[in-house]
Amino acid sequence: MDDDIVYSAPPSKSDEELEKGFVTAIIEQPKLLDELAKQLVTLGLAIPGLYATVLKFMGGDDAVVKSSGLIIAAFACWFIALALSLFSLRPRKWKVDRSKLRSNKPAASGQPLSIEEFFMATATYKRRLLVAATLFCFTGICLAGLTIFCTTK
Repeated sequence: MDDDIVYSAPPSKSDEELEKGFVTAIIEQPKLLDELAKQLVTLGLAIPGLYATVLKFMGGDDAVVKSSGLIIAAFACWFIALALSLFSLRPRKWKVDRSKLRSNKPAASGQPLSIEEFFMATATYKRRLLVAATLFCFTGICLAGLTIFCTTK
């Protein structure tokens, strides 16, 4: 048996501030992703309207769009992006063990999450939906750009 005395000291102020900042960052992630989702909803509503306006101005009254499939695909992508953004804002029920702050190992499927795991799982869930929404929105923009080149008078 080791008879060495182990001394301890309270954490320094900077260590406490670092830990507070870390915890705040974990807690704030879902809120930040909600703000991003709101911005994506705004874009998802504005871009199709702007696209229709640009298409009308560029082509005029006698314009014929040869690629209606691309237009439908662009609007479908924007609709999916809007749906994913709105879905990420929808509250989701999570099983959480309120007596457990942290866990040493990830919760098994169907088992309640610790409080820290709850914040991380919420952020991960929202992030996945918003990344997919962003990709669909960008794809819609690319498809819309292609249709503008296919419009003739």
